[in-house]
Amino acid sequence: MQRDDNSRNTIIFIVAAVILFIVYQTFVLDPAQKRRQAELARQAPQAGAVAQGRAPAPQIPQAVTRQAAVAASPRVPVATPSLSGSVSLRGARIDDLYLKNYRQTVDKGSPPVELLRPEGARHAWFADIGWTGANIAGLPTPDTTWTLVQGASLAPGRPIVLQTTNGQGLTFTRKVEVDERYLFTVTDTVANTGAAPVTLVPYASIQRQGVPADLGSNQIVHEGAVGWLDGKLRQVKYKKWVKDGGGPAYGSSGGWLGVTDKYWLTALIPSQGEKITGQFRRTDLPGGQVLDATYTGAPRTIPAGRQITETTHLIAGAKSVPVLRDYGSKLGVERLDWSVDWGNFWFLTRPIFSFLSFITGHVANFGIAILLLTVVVRLLFFPLANKQYESLTKMKKVQPQMEELRKKYKDDPAKQQQELLALYQREKVNPLAGCLPLLLQIPVFYALYKVLTVTIEMRHAPFVGWIRDLSARDPTSIWTLFGLIPWDPATAPLIGGLLDGALHLGILPLAYGFTMWLTTSMSPPAPDPVQQKIFQLMPLLFMFIMAPFAAGLLIYWTWSNVLTILQQYVIMRRFKVDNPIDKLIRRMTGKPDPAT
Repeated sequence: MQRDDNSRNTIIFIVAAVILFIVYQTFVLDPAQKRRQAELARQAPQAGAVAQGRAPAPQIPQAVTRQAAVAASPRVPVATPSLSGSVSLRGARIDDLYLKNYRQTVDKGSPPVELLRPEGARHAWFADIGWTGANIAGLPTPDTTWTLVQGASLAPGRPIVLQTTNGQGLTFTRKVEVDERYLFTVTDTVANTGAAPVTLVPYASIQRQGVPADLGSNQIVHEGAVGWLDGKLRQVKYKKWVKDGGGPAYGSSGGWLGVTDKYWLTALIPSQGEKITGQFRRTDLPGGQVLDATYTGAPRTIPAGRQITETTHLIAGAKSVPVLRDYGSKLGVERLDWSVDWGNFWFLTRPIFSFLSFITGHVANFGIAILLLTVVVRLLFFPLANKQYESLTKMKKVQPQMEELRKKYKDDPAKQQQELLALYQREKVNPLAGCLPLLLQIPVFYALYKVLTVTIEMRHAPFVGWIRDLSARDPTSIWTLFGLIPWDPATAPLIGGLLDGALHLGILPLAYGFTMWLTTSMSPPAPDPVQQKIFQLMPLLFMFIMAPFAAGLLIYWTWSNVLTILQQYVIMRRFKVDNPIDKLIRRMTGKPDPAT
């Protein structure tokens, strides 16, 4: 009896701890983080400085609208099959980009996804490439206006060339090229027509001037700084970046670094044989907080009458794995596709993604591909799962005998345990036999969940019927009778936020809750009545917890539960163990219960 009490107390403690954590995260930590980010965005702007051998410190000008920030500088249009926007002649920055093939919502006429926005606009995000050096006057700065000397617009096969001088013998020429997708190639040439040698240091930087409140809160997907430096993957989440700074500088030969959101990436790639120093910095200014992923190259000395050239690649676009792998192969860059957050189980997530892509290429529907992939994974684990469910079925079969022994020896725990062990031996039941197969399956199912969370292929992908976006929550709601009532629950006075938030239940969450209840009902009941009630409440609790998750994930979980139910049902029928499905069939057909 003492053992049952301990088990009961442990389960109650775990459930209470999970509930407290969810409440604290929802009502304390998340609002505090949003207030902090909002306060940073409201602060007034100021500027920074330049240091020898380092990228110039960021600066924040007075905040204006995006349209005003774009109009504040002469520009060269960018027009590719994948991108639209412009290059600023002031600072020669790539700072205005939209992704033409990705929309903000699934609605008709939805605007394209905005990737980069110029300095001066709120939450500016842009690439800054240039030169720094000590005691050299007239180096190009963010305020330098370059002259367009070649090209009228930037497009594949049609580069532009910009030029400026410092008035003291240095001529800076920048050639910008772009391909059909997301790769910019920036070739900088510095000619020294003066009488003395000059030493310069190349730098490149991705800056985010303030982080939108909706970024960095996802605990499953990495958002923030990312790079491959010194032979290792370097990551800093936005929250840590904002709070603690980016961390130390990394010496590296080649590599890459940048800033990533869940689906989008801006990454700088130096020449792969070049020695660089990469760093993720945080700069606190009176006008706000600036996060930048930056690197500097080795100092270059330009003799009088000579010139040097530096090439930098910039990727600015969607994190499409095939595209990233292609760029990595062409540029000789290691692990570029690791900007996608494969997680600690990367050795599982990567092959699962590849197989999922293979299936999608043949069925042309990502939702169908999820169903087929789940079937394949279940087939691979069929022998292990069979052992697990056989063990559970045997335990359920001897449950009445176990209950009798517990009642008979309730005042003698030692004798009770002895008789239970003897029962297990007679019936050839091992209570732990179902644990090992389950433990072996957990990493694979987590990896599958991770793939469905990070892959951009699921974003805005339709399934069937009402599911127009597998990456969004189920749009149906019990409060509108699943779309039959033309009403938005969010508009309800006082409780609108609750109905559209924590109490939003669609068809998929309800299906998930039902299948979870069925799998729980087919398992052996807990020995203690309190534990039984807790386990009975679990499907209801998890139905509400999972309701905000992406429809694609709920389809995967629900379909996985259905396959589990089918496998358990077949095994229970084979061992002649009664189950809730047979009970339901008897009720519907009016057949008597065999137990009676």
